[in-house]
Amino acid sequence: MAIDAQTFRASLGRFASGVTVVTTAFGEGQAGLTVSAFSSVSLDPPLILVCIDKRSSAIERIDGSQAFAVHVLSESQVDLSNRFASRSEDKFAGVSVARSALGNPRLEDTLVFLDCRVSQKVDAGDHFIYIGQIEEAEIQEEKQPLVYFSGGYRSLAK
Repeated sequence: MAIDAQTFRASLGRFASGVTVVTTAFGEGQAGLTVSAFSSVSLDPPLILVCIDKRSSAIERIDGSQAFAVHVLSESQVDLSNRFASRSEDKFAGVSVARSALGNPRLEDTLVFLDCRVSQKVDAGDHFIYIGQIEEAEIQEEKQPLVYFSGGYRSLAK
């Protein structure tokens, strides 16, 4: 028998994870959302995955553009995480954004930036799993990651 949703959430809430913002653009619109379900998949070719709720408005834009960007947030970017986790109509208002080589909105000063082309889309329950091939990566070595654990943000202590 499968566990109930409450036990599932409580169990996985005890798994510390980094915090990412996924952005994409298609046509005249752009979308962004905070995602903690992010993982490496393959070194050769360089693949990652993100899991996105099927109700997300980003789905239509990722499917249209066949591209998305992943921004790994630094410990100073809690506000950015909260902004993109909200249901706000314009999450990009007041945020400085450039365009990546693949046309994705690129946020400034994140710990890691990954520009990805969709390699595969997998239907998985109430989410879609997008596997992306990394076309460009940029790392800010001097920053520390934002961590999410047990319902709250954390910082890594050295």
